[in-house]
Amino acid sequence: MFIQKYGFFQLLEKYWYFGLVAFVVSLILTPVARSFAYKFRIVDKPDDLLKPHCRPVAYLGGIGIAIGLLAGLADYGVYFWRSTPDKVEYFKNSLMHLDIAALQTSRLWMLIMIAVACIIITLVGLVDDIRNITPRAKIFGQMLAAGFLLLGGVGLKLFLTLFGLCGCCFPAWLVVVGSCIICMVLVICTCNATNLLDGLDGLCGGVTAIIALGFLCLATWLATWGRFPATDELRIAITLAMAGAILGFLPYNIPPASIFMGDAGSMLLGFFVAVMISLFSSEGLARWAMAACVVYALPILDTSLAVVRRVIAGRKIFEGDRGHLYDQLVDRGMSVKKVVLLFYVLSVLAAVIGNVVAIKIRFRYALVIYSLLFLTVWVVFVYKGMVNPDEKRKDAKKDIA
Repeated sequence: MFIQKYGFFQLLEKYWYFGLVAFVVSLILTPVARSFAYKFRIVDKPDDLLKPHCRPVAYLGGIGIAIGLLAGLADYGVYFWRSTPDKVEYFKNSLMHLDIAALQTSRLWMLIMIAVACIIITLVGLVDDIRNITPRAKIFGQMLAAGFLLLGGVGLKLFLTLFGLCGCCFPAWLVVVGSCIICMVLVICTCNATNLLDGLDGLCGGVTAIIALGFLCLATWLATWGRFPATDELRIAITLAMAGAILGFLPYNIPPASIFMGDAGSMLLGFFVAVMISLFSSEGLARWAMAACVVYALPILDTSLAVVRRVIAGRKIFEGDRGHLYDQLVDRGMSVKKVVLLFYVLSVLAAVIGNVVAIKIRFRYALVIYSLLFLTVWVVFVYKGMVNPDEKRKDAKKDIA
């Protein structure tokens, strides 16, 4: 019992350097990417609506994050290769015989497919940063990345996680097909939700770093007290690598930012969230997947607010505007730094709630708590006029007149 009680810190002591490698690589490569972006004019130019910054700012920060993440994952891959020769031999045999079912149970295969999918999603975002591709093309790229996740065995229990509570016995084909559809929808939603959050200097990166640390706490608790050793180590390694990569980028992105992550970065961060939710679903238990969603609650709320607001206003869902939660707070008089700090605090609060409720409270009661919190937030949105901010502005102008 004494060893288990202090297992949390023992695990971090064992794996912390995956995050350190990612941090150092990202910290070094981000200014290199910034110089490259300015040299070849890959910059985000200001406009009168969505981009209020005063001067062109370099893109390509997402490349530094991506390479940092991949470096951390590669470091874990080397560690796994050296420390588990029996599992590496199993992986080699499965690969030689092209046994996909056996490969999907291998952490090394999962890691490779996750890395490939991360490269794909980063390239899709990079092309969008440079050439501004259509939403349809971006969604296709996100679905392609999701396909590699599924090939790696990540997300194949999502259907059971979502519908297993009903107690029905589902045929194997339905579980596979349903999980594939849910995984693709999940990737599309998280990639675009995180992309929508990337509207202020330091906001998206800082919030996702906190989310990654929230996932780390959950993964470490499962590794310490849970019964799921097959994926615990992988979850810890990925969260450490992503947190390190983001923290290496953030010094260059805090207000006033000298580089933006662009879609290459924001889509990668959203894809990371989809990977983690899928990994927390790998045992087919809704409890941990729901906890991961609660940790990610702030981007979910901001995106749902944007969708509802645009539908009510009769606008296209993918049409940009300045009605996001953070935009409205700035328009109401808060400085950018205060808004970013507020979002950091709210992200920490969501991470704490997601972890504590999932660990301490039974799932059926946790669902009630999550639902009440969600409804409370929406009551605040409606009461503060955030669902229809355009009407709020019109009323304010009438009062002034």
